[in-house]
Amino acid sequence: MKISTRGRYALRLMLDLAVYNTGEPVSLKDVARRQQISEKYLEQIISLLNKAGFVRSVRGAQGGYMLKKDPAEYTVGMILRLTEGDLAPVSCVGSDSVACERRQECVTVRIWEQMNDAVNQVVDGITLADMVGWQQEKADQYSI
Repeated sequence: MKISTRGRYALRLMLDLAVYNTGEPVSLKDVARRQQISEKYLEQIISLLNKAGFVRSVRGAQGGYMLKKDPAEYTVGMILRLTEGDLAPVSCVGSDSVACERRQECVTVRIWEQMNDAVNQVVDGITLADMVGWQQEKADQYSI
């Protein structure tokens, strides 16, 4: 399984909104500059996040986007599943699994199930708040 640019950029966008959360909306132009991502691409991603209720938009000259909830309420898994769909390594496991006639005698399905469980445990165990903390740790390492 590879996470697409849409999934990676959605995560970076949400992290940016969490890090730069001052109570004021954050413009996509600023996010695009800081994250070095095309503003046009971010517009597509923010639309998806907005429809899912992850962010809210504020119109006007000082408009932009804000997280709807506290960063601790968003997991990496929530964001990646929104942009990527099911994170299962193969189609016969996961929440959108497809019936397989070989499942009863298939030995490898145990591997795929364990991989799926491990991935879900990791992405569901990390919040945006955790990532904000990591970002601050990184910034602290480089300040003298």
